[in-house]
Amino acid sequence: MNALRSLLKLRRRPRLSAMDGFQKLLTLLLIVLSVFMLLPIVYIFNHAFKPYHELFLYPPTFFVQEPSLQNVNELLAVTARSTVPMIRYLFNSVFVSALAVLLVTGVSALCAFPLSKHRFPGAGFVFAAILLTLMFAPEVVQIPRYLVVSEIGIMNTYFAHLLPLMAMPIGVFLLKQFVDQIPDSLLEAARIDGASEFVVFLRIVVPVCMPAIATVAILAFQNSWGNIETSALFMLDDEMKSFAFFLSTLTNNLANNVAMQGAAAVASLIMFVPNLIVFVILQSKVIATMAHSGIK
Repeated sequence: MNALRSLLKLRRRPRLSAMDGFQKLLTLLLIVLSVFMLLPIVYIFNHAFKPYHELFLYPPTFFVQEPSLQNVNELLAVTARSTVPMIRYLFNSVFVSALAVLLVTGVSALCAFPLSKHRFPGAGFVFAAILLTLMFAPEVVQIPRYLVVSEIGIMNTYFAHLLPLMAMPIGVFLLKQFVDQIPDSLLEAARIDGASEFVVFLRIVVPVCMPAIATVAILAFQNSWGNIETSALFMLDDEMKSFAFFLSTLTNNLANNVAMQGAAAVASLIMFVPNLIVFVILQSKVIATMAHSGIK
């Protein structure tokens, strides 16, 4: 153990000695900033396990002093009185989020590939129209979405959860930027060897774009996991609604109420943890995406 520590120290010394004063100051500032950015995550975990006398303590405390499962029991008691089991809402959210990630990444990649590497009339106009949709607020398209879902007859189905989420303009934009960097000569060489367009897309384009695909997957999961719009507008039966919508019904109108604040804290933690897990798993790909977008 001592030998291992000595070896680690020897490896660290050259790195530190190679830094000048500005680099050391910058490293210190980045460490402080990282700790500061972690504070909300630490707070939400501590807040979920605070007993009621700590939830309303003034001045408020950052760390929990007497951890308790009282809030978890309160949330379970509330969900036990629901006509639909909580596991049903959870299944809906997991199922829809998993399908949304697959469909959004697939549709975005299949859209970005021809826009980048195939010259067809109106390609520039199509891409400009996709970018233009980034300017619209979600509230602007709620009525058109409802009319489309209603007219094609998919109300109260899982497809109504998925259809409004499948088109992600930012996903198409990110993937197109990656596909643009693939040399045309590489794709032509694959076609000369007899590869079909699908093989070229699957064997060359997709592996190169994996960092961007991972980033789009994170965005798609976050958009789907916390979505309550589709449940509120398109689902008629409670059995088809999402876990996020169910928790929102528990925490609505609690801003000035004492009751159920503990359940609301645990509900917030439950909604946050899956996003954190997905981001931690794919964070290296996200960093690669940001680095790639800054290199021209």
